[in-house]
Amino acid sequence: MYSFRRFVDVLAFLLLVSFGALAQSAGSSSNSPAQDQTQPQAPAATQSQQGPVTVQARIKARRDARRAQAIHDTYAHLYEVFVGGGYQRFLPGPDLQRNTMYSWDAAVTRYYSEKLGITFDGRGYYGTAYVGLNSTSLTRPAISHYDVLVGPTYRFRMRPKYSLAGSIKGGAAFGHFSGDTNGFGTAVLGLFPDGATYALEANFIGEVNVSPELSLRLAPEYMATGFGSSWQNDFGFTYGFVYRFGKQ
Repeated sequence: MYSFRRFVDVLAFLLLVSFGALAQSAGSSSNSPAQDQTQPQAPAATQSQQGPVTVQARIKARRDARRAQAIHDTYAHLYEVFVGGGYQRFLPGPDLQRNTMYSWDAAVTRYYSEKLGITFDGRGYYGTAYVGLNSTSLTRPAISHYDVLVGPTYRFRMRPKYSLAGSIKGGAAFGHFSGDTNGFGTAVLGLFPDGATYALEANFIGEVNVSPELSLRLAPEYMATGFGSSWQNDFGFTYGFVYRFGKQ
């Protein structure tokens, strides 16, 4: 009798353990579909976060492409013609004060890339020199000089609306200082003698684009000349219109 009761107790224990294992298995299997349903939502959240970034990147790429095309359309021309005027503070003689010179200026630039070109420049300067009291009745004779220059031009900043560039040129200057001396010559008035000499010029060029073919220019500059076998340092600027044509 005792053995039979013990057998019943063991059997009841085993049944309880079995039912517990089955219940645990059923609970885990019922939770797995819910977990499977939540897992696919993670990629959706990631896509929602990446979506706006992708749209912004595409907008920026299109904007950059339009900007690059505008720069190419403006600066890929083969030739550039400049026509304008200028201002210069010029030393007319070794012991005279500086006077104001006004000029015309015409230049042609042949570009070999969007940035680098060779410029041929011709200009004429006109002014009145103050020579002070002297043995003649002349105190303010008219003077002039003409320059022919050539050298490289380099654009170091290009934008659709404007550009910045620099140029260094060298050539010859032709002085005509005796034309208004009534035959007295330049020596008695303290002016440099007529003649040809070297000319060196460096400038900083700023341009504002009206269209891809047309722009407005302002260019402060430094010019060195050798009239009277001496070195003159003259400062001024040029201004005018630039027209571009031809394709590289």
